[in-house]
Amino acid sequence: MYSRLIGSLLFVLLCSQSALSQIGGRYAFDALALPTNARVTALGGSLITIKDNDVALAQMNPAVADSIMDKQLSFNHNFHFAGIQNGNVAYGKYLPKWKMLTHFAVQYTSYGTFDGTDVLGNINGEFSAGEIGLIAGTARQLNDRIRGGINIKILSGNYESYNSIGIGMDLGLHYTKPDNRTTWGLVLRNIGGELSTLAGTRNPLPFDLQLGVSKRLAHLPFRFSIIGHHLQNPYIRYDDRETDVTVSIFGDETYKSSFSKNIDNLFRHLIFNGEFLLGKSEQFRLRFGYDHLRRQELKTTTFRGRGGFSFGVGFNIKKIKIDYGIGTYHLAGAVNHISIRYDMGRIFKKI
Repeated sequence: MYSRLIGSLLFVLLCSQSALSQIGGRYAFDALALPTNARVTALGGSLITIKDNDVALAQMNPAVADSIMDKQLSFNHNFHFAGIQNGNVAYGKYLPKWKMLTHFAVQYTSYGTFDGTDVLGNINGEFSAGEIGLIAGTARQLNDRIRGGINIKILSGNYESYNSIGIGMDLGLHYTKPDNRTTWGLVLRNIGGELSTLAGTRNPLPFDLQLGVSKRLAHLPFRFSIIGHHLQNPYIRYDDRETDVTVSIFGDETYKSSFSKNIDNLFRHLIFNGEFLLGKSEQFRLRFGYDHLRRQELKTTTFRGRGGFSFGVGFNIKKIKIDYGIGTYHLAGAVNHISIRYDMGRIFKKI
């Protein structure tokens, strides 16, 4: 059933020529689409298939919330471009009576300070802009192989003297094969929109339909994942004459074929990543990822650089887990993400 489902989705993505192309600049609270922790940044920007003690992953797919996240506390901070910073604090609590894991998170985004000017361009002060979100979610086992989960989000944004309030939710499923080495994730992220608007237009949240699979190898401490994103928009490629037309030295123009464009569009929907799990307790991890959409959208015509690639490490220092991820967006640089996780159950045994 799952093979047929994936095949059908790939066929639709390959063959569709829908007019829907660009996916940016249409949403409110766009920071919700950013990676939730350093591990996700290192793995290309999305991870919806892994269920372990990393409680911040429940913000990517609520269905991965499980009892193993009980009393896990996570601090995550992302140093973005141009002084922009975002992050979250997350905590998980297992409720044995209902056999459910609940998790809570506070997300924040700071866009920094800006010069306030009059109509003539004279600076008359400064103002700031930022957003904050409160997230609560839960998940439970639906049968032997499938878990289901939901997140609820209350959002608030302040931009100089303007304010916006939004509400949203995530719906997710997680499937584990009997061999426990292959897992699937399906999530509808950021369903919802603004309750109050900035300029009279009520914008939706950055909705994203994602479907992914992870596979841990039997004889190598390595796990790879393939994540499909923005599956609700079959065609997300931007047709640009500058990149789609090649001009020879004789002035002849050669256009990219429809097949070539469709292949490019297919891979723009996919994120590839891998994680080496080293040590007896997997206390050291090496990670890498590749996002083809990011590479294609932010490349220059003369030099592509490392845009779209990401890397990271994770290791334990006694009882503390530290993760670092770097994601390259453009020739202008990369973002640096740091996460610190701790098992609060080791401190408060009676909670």
